[in-house]
Amino acid sequence: MKRVTDHGTQRGSARGPDRAAALAQYRQRAGVYDLELALFEPIRRDAIARLALQPGEVVLDVGCGTGLSLPLLQQGIGAAGRIIGIEQSPEMIAHARQRVAQQGWANVTLLESPVESARIGAKADAALLHFTHDILRRPEAVANVLRHLKPGARVVASGLKWASPLLGWPVNLLVLPAALRSVSSLEGLHQPWDHLQAQLGALQVESRLFGGVYLASGVSRVSRVRTAGRRPAARGGASPPHAGAHQIKGRRP
Repeated sequence: MKRVTDHGTQRGSARGPDRAAALAQYRQRAGVYDLELALFEPIRRDAIARLALQPGEVVLDVGCGTGLSLPLLQQGIGAAGRIIGIEQSPEMIAHARQRVAQQGWANVTLLESPVESARIGAKADAALLHFTHDILRRPEAVANVLRHLKPGARVVASGLKWASPLLGWPVNLLVLPAALRSVSSLEGLHQPWDHLQAQLGALQVESRLFGGVYLASGVSRVSRVRTAGRRPAARGGASPPHAGAHQIKGRRP
């Protein structure tokens, strides 16, 4: 049986994200998205718990989709806090707006925009990137998020990844159809967090679901983050790893 890798002939394996394909993909998925993501709700809960949100904080929900993370984020920040959600799909963000209106949340701002060009207009205490592979594969999108974080802000990313090539091929047989359903490119699926790591610094990365899902967390240590291709002024470490996590240091430029 052929091993699934980034270098095969599958759709999107040799190129980066395709915005037009992603918009078409989520236009079709918007109505059933919440149901399709139900299996991964424990990952969402763990990711948001890693943010360690406090009342009154500002949090970015990057690639917020239909707003599934909003209730848990609200629990963390309370009425005095603020959530800024960013989503490029008109159909997906329409569901998020409906959710906000139904709950009467006055502290939620939803931006319909690609992440790299989003006018965020605030400095945040935390950022969530939950199942946002295409966003994480755009260095300019990652840079725009990090530019809008305060020093010490917590960042958590989670999503699909290829399992170990030696023993993970049964898992990858499940990852592949899920990825083809949810991303426009398989590029970088071995380490989806590497652009985030390059700009933020050290990350704590955990594998879940037999290696087919990851959860990566780090801390913004400087007031200015680098954009793609620029040498960072400083690079810090991250908080002590959670149980079962391994630390990945940012590479030197």
